[in-house]
Amino acid sequence: MGKAATYERIAQEIAAVIDGETSAIARYATAGCLLSEAFAHYYWTGFYLVDPHKPDELVVGPYQGTLGCLRIPFGKGVCGAVAKTGKTLIVKDVHAFPGHIACDVLTNSEIVVPVFDEAGKLAAVLDVDSTQLGVFNQDDKTGLEAICKTLLVGIPQ
Repeated sequence: MGKAATYERIAQEIAAVIDGETSAIARYATAGCLLSEAFAHYYWTGFYLVDPHKPDELVVGPYQGTLGCLRIPFGKGVCGAVAKTGKTLIVKDVHAFPGHIACDVLTNSEIVVPVFDEAGKLAAVLDVDSTQLGVFNQDDKTGLEAICKTLLVGIPQ
């Protein structure tokens, strides 16, 4: 099964499990777990949430993997860049990314996708790391963006 088909299957599984769930944390935890289990090249999979008390910072949320950074300022590293721009980033070699934050020295490539609430406000970013160089591509971007668009649908503001 190719990546695109796997993302479609995982999107359906996530939708089925989170149906009716009103906790964003439970939804993020479910998505992170199912995504992490679905792909062998995923090394770290998780969410950094916009801190409501410090709205220019991300704070670590539910994740699967080794220890993550606790806080990331907007504009710093890959996650902070996505938080600032609201646009997905694929980084083929994190060591060549200016200002990369090395939460884990084994990470070599990364994709980060913004998660918006129903009002269009940034709520979190999904961060997926791999020990392999250049492993993420358009299939990952398309699949993860589709999943992230559904994560907060139906949650009261």
